[in-house]
Amino acid sequence: MAVFNHASPDANSRVLTAIVVDDEPLAVSFLEACLADIPEVELLASCRNGREAVAAVLELNPDIMFLDIQMPGMNGFDVVKALQADVMPLVVFTSAYQQYALDAFDVLAVDYLLKPIEEERLQRAVQRALERYSSEPSGGERKTSLMGAIDAIARKVHAAGITGEAASAAEVVVEDNKKIVIKDSDKVFVVPEADIDWVDAAGDYMCIHVKGTTHIMRCTMKELLARLDGNVFKRVHRSTIVNLNRIEQVTPHTKGEFFLRLDCGEELKVSRNYREAIKVFLLQP
Repeated sequence: MAVFNHASPDANSRVLTAIVVDDEPLAVSFLEACLADIPEVELLASCRNGREAVAAVLELNPDIMFLDIQMPGMNGFDVVKALQADVMPLVVFTSAYQQYALDAFDVLAVDYLLKPIEEERLQRAVQRALERYSSEPSGGERKTSLMGAIDAIARKVHAAGITGEAASAAEVVVEDNKKIVIKDSDKVFVVPEADIDWVDAAGDYMCIHVKGTTHIMRCTMKELLARLDGNVFKRVHRSTIVNLNRIEQVTPHTKGEFFLRLDCGEELKVSRNYREAIKVFLLQP
């Protein structure tokens, strides 16, 4: 759990203290960056799983929690169920569920953000939370509404024949196969995956090359590979990932290695340990 220190807010302004809960590092970074630009929110901590979230609520007593639904182990709904009513903050769910299921949240006045999250929609959620905060003083009332929404969405998902695993997979498709969020210095970029040419690692940082521009992102190669479409992006070296659609020419080299020339002009070396995956792709009709 990452905990943040902040200066005391203006006593004359209403500021909501908040925590972010999401198992995806890129999603956490995106929300952190966006919330930093919203003066009505003071971010107290970021949590990477449900257990951290429960501990953070008990320790920090936040006004609002931005809570991902689909997380391994203890998911967002489990977090709500685990918290006692007297400590229940306002909750804004983040989700990639289909719209028909999320309608249950609207009916019960429980807010949500549909992934991929838009900054304007996040700002509206904060304003709505500010309005609700003064009209919903009881944690018990909040938990009642949340439990009602959880039950309603569970019925809708079950009726549609979507299992928990399928819902989780759908979330991956929405986030990973379309765009990737890159926090580079003090800016956040939303980059279509199809625009990524190749990636190389520099220590704990990933250099993501996109149409002549290089974005620097702090994460591991394993984390980045988990976000990208595995049918399109392949590891060709211990420190290199390539977009297979960018391969223009293949040149054999010594000792079972070869070079890939991309349509952007970049030449990448394929090591022996990773050549089989590339060969399978190149042999496809």
